[in-house]
Amino acid sequence: MLDLNGKVALVFGCGAVADGWGNGRATSVLLARQGAQVFGTDLVLDHAQNTLECLRQEGLNACVMACDATDSNQVQEAVNQCLQKHGRIDILVNNVGLSMRGGPEDMDEDIWNAQLQVNMTSAFLGCKYVIPHMRQQGGGAIVNVSSVAGLRYIGKPQVAYAAAKAGLMQFTRTSAVIHGKDGIRLNCVVPGLMNTPLIEGLASKYAAGDTEGFIAQRHNQVPIGHMGSGWDTAHAVLFLVADESRYITGTEIVVDGGLVAATR
Repeated sequence: MLDLNGKVALVFGCGAVADGWGNGRATSVLLARQGAQVFGTDLVLDHAQNTLECLRQEGLNACVMACDATDSNQVQEAVNQCLQKHGRIDILVNNVGLSMRGGPEDMDEDIWNAQLQVNMTSAFLGCKYVIPHMRQQGGGAIVNVSSVAGLRYIGKPQVAYAAAKAGLMQFTRTSAVIHGKDGIRLNCVVPGLMNTPLIEGLASKYAAGDTEGFIAQRHNQVPIGHMGSGWDTAHAVLFLVADESRYITGTEIVVDGGLVAATR
């Protein structure tokens, strides 16, 4: 099951800010374990190369490059490089995201615009340049990584991030309808509170640097009692890009330990 042999996966945001398993790193490794040829990009080349080293330690091959996923020319170049290397793109994973603190009154307009760019426009650009090739080859699977912040308020003032992640889900649904006839499926994975290498940065923004207290609070928010991991996101991505989900498009898999369903 979930065999990806013979498929090429382009993963935007394949790296991680530190040692450990973020969504992009875990997804890249899992897709490669299942047989996909992975071509990964990250804003910081060292982060992508660290993921490449994780793959090589398991005897898996991949290619990585630096790419600002909010820059149209750089995204187009990454797509071209992947096609030049492998000749096709069967899977696209748009995993770029960043949360900045602020509500509508106190958030700087430049930060608002930058948040929309990194959390939503990045996925638009990936789709813009990959979809024509998927259509030409007869289809493909695209997964955009959103957030439960796009579904409900989760206790942090991050209005731009929440708006962008909500917009990303509707972008995905609409695009899925438009491109269903092309054999291209688009879905979202919607992670909840995840314990990834980003946790210290989030604690700095939202808990005055109290990482231990921030982690405890997040565990307590989740009905099953603990945060998820990058691997939980990765397994949802794997299902949605595999042939077993061939009749699933225009929807979301929420990976949150019951957070959205809870009232607390």
